[in-house]
Amino acid sequence: MASAARPAPTFEAQERRFALALLAPALLLLLLTTTVPLVYLGWTSLHKLDLGMPWLSGFAGLGNFTKMGSDPRFWNSLVLTGIYTGSTVVLQVVLGLSLALLVLQIPKGQGLLRVAAILPIVLAPVVVGLFWRTLVLAPDFGLVDLVTRALGLGSHNWLGDPQLALISVIAIHTWQWTPFAFLVLLATLATLPPDVYEAARLDRAGAWQRFWHITLPLIRPAVVMVVILRMMTALSAFAAIFAATGGGPGSATEILNLYAYRTSFTELNLGYGAALAVVLMSITLVISYFMFRLRRVRA
Repeated sequence: MASAARPAPTFEAQERRFALALLAPALLLLLLTTTVPLVYLGWTSLHKLDLGMPWLSGFAGLGNFTKMGSDPRFWNSLVLTGIYTGSTVVLQVVLGLSLALLVLQIPKGQGLLRVAAILPIVLAPVVVGLFWRTLVLAPDFGLVDLVTRALGLGSHNWLGDPQLALISVIAIHTWQWTPFAFLVLLATLATLPPDVYEAARLDRAGAWQRFWHITLPLIRPAVVMVVILRMMTALSAFAAIFAATGGGPGSATEILNLYAYRTSFTELNLGYGAALAVVLMSITLVISYFMFRLRRVRA
């Protein structure tokens, strides 16, 4: 007895197959360029792989991770990462919001200011680091040194002094990415309903009361999103600091990302460097998870 003929696929099924066929190459490329390297990173972190002593290579299990507990350089880089991330994110949000509120009071020229704000963002971080190192923070003839000497504050080695180097790289990161917070918050402020502020003025609410009780609650989702994006970028910062200080002087600006790089490609300890990278990735994922939960809960 002949089997019943299979029904022809519906139009919707054909559309789904066509869409899957279009997406398959991109999904495969994404898998090869992201998932496979991450899996290899995790596998490498479980091995002792030191190119300086290849005869000692082998499976280490969690040995690379337990080694961090007694590694003062790791804890120093972790503290510097926290200071660097927290400082840059707070400065970017505060300065970006302040500039956005100020620009809203300017009736003309907002388009030009927006274009000017984009310029630091589009520059490559390594270019920004070199620009600040050679023109802004260079001793004796840098722009900052010219200002400090004119004010009678003397000349300083901004990137060579361990006490000033971290402040300098925080300033570099803040300068480049504050325009991002400014543009996002400016666009959000421009969409706020004016009738709410008119009602507040009729109730004789002052400027600070309007800002604290109306503006901040309305723009809170945008602020949280800016904090999440800027925090993820700050945790993975590398190029600008590497171009400006190389992580020095000594380890004064050696955040965790730079420590992982130095360990892997300068000291050739690939196993321990991979473990440091895994720890940094885990910290970034955990912080991002809790920030997104905070955004959903209060949205």
